[in-house]
Amino acid sequence: MFEAVQTLKAEYAELERQMAEPELHSDQANARRVGKRYAALAPVVRTYDEWVQTGDDIEAAQELASEDPAFAEEATRLTARREELAERLQTLLVPRDPNDDKDAILEIKAGEGGDESALFAGDLLKMYLKYAESQNWKTEVLDSAESDLGGYKSITVAVKAKGTPEPGEAPYAKLKFEGGVHRVQRVPVTESQGRIHTSAAGVLVLPEAEDVDVEIDQNDLRIDVFRSSGPGGQSVNTTDSAVRITHLPTGIVVSMQNEKSQLQNREQAMRVLRARLLAAAQEAADQEASDARRSQIRTVDRSERVRTYNFPENRFSDHRVGYKAHNLDQVLGGELEPVIKALTDADLSARLEAVESQ
Repeated sequence: MFEAVQTLKAEYAELERQMAEPELHSDQANARRVGKRYAALAPVVRTYDEWVQTGDDIEAAQELASEDPAFAEEATRLTARREELAERLQTLLVPRDPNDDKDAILEIKAGEGGDESALFAGDLLKMYLKYAESQNWKTEVLDSAESDLGGYKSITVAVKAKGTPEPGEAPYAKLKFEGGVHRVQRVPVTESQGRIHTSAAGVLVLPEAEDVDVEIDQNDLRIDVFRSSGPGGQSVNTTDSAVRITHLPTGIVVSMQNEKSQLQNREQAMRVLRARLLAAAQEAADQEASDARRSQIRTVDRSERVRTYNFPENRFSDHRVGYKAHNLDQVLGGELEPVIKALTDADLSARLEAVESQ
C-alpha cells in the first residue's frame, strides 16, 4: 500500500505542476482530463498525509503520557482515528471503474405493457430528474418520443455534474447500476375493472464520452436525414431536420429529431454514438478479461430485471442486493440515495474481496 500511495503522490504532484502552466488551458479537453484525475487523487493524498501526521501525533502523545494522563487518552483516540484512516485509504486504493468520473447519458424505453409502460417510463424520467436536481446536476433532453397518453415510448437525457465532483460522486458512478429492466405493478389508468397489471420499462446508463475517449473515423459513418415526426413546432414534418447516424463497423444506429436544426440533431446524435461506442469498448474489454478482473469491474448484473415498483403495497424492491422499502412515493419523488448507496457498497465489497484474494 505504501508503494502504491507514493506512486500516486508523485502523479498528483506532476498534475499540480501541469495545472499551474497556462498552456494547459489552451486545450480544454486535456485540461478537463487533468482536472478530473487531480480531483480523483486528492482524497488519497489527503487521507495518506493525515494518516502519517496521526502516527507522529501518537508518538508525541505516548511520550508525554507519563507526565500527564490526559495524553494517554489522546493517544488512544488518535490510534482509533489512524485505524479509520487506514481503512479509508485501503478503500480509496481499490481499483475502480475507469468511467466513474464521467457524466452520464440515460436512456429510458417503454417495454411490455403498451401505454401503461410508456406512462411508467415517464414516471421513471421524473424520478431521475428529481434525483439529479437533489445532486445539483444539470440535465438535458437529447431526444424523446412521446406516447398518446403523455408518457414516453423512449427518451434520452444527458446528466452532467457542475464542476469537478469527488470520486464516486459523478453522475455515471451513481447512476450506472440503474440500468436494467424496471417492473411496475399497479392499476393502469386504462384499466376499468381495477385489476393490477404488471408492465416494464428498460433503462440504459452510458458514460458520456469526450472526443479524447473515442476516436471516430468519419468514413465509418453513414448519415441519413429525414423529416421529424411528432410534436416540435413548425419545422416538424416540413424539413429534413432529423438525423440518423449508422456506425458501419459496429452497426450501432443513433437517431435524433428533437431539435429543429439538422446540425443540432447531428451533434446530439454524435454525443450518444460516442457514449455507446465507449460502452461497447468497455464491454469488449470486460469479456476479454479474466474472471477475477471482471468481478472487479462489474459485480452487479445490469442486464437482468433489477427493480419492482409495487403501488398497492407502496413497496420498492431492488432484487440484486435484496433492498426493500415501503416508501415508493418518496422514491418516485427522487429519494434514490439509500438504494444507490446499497448498490455501490455491494460493488465496493466485491472489489475489496477480489483485491484481497489476489
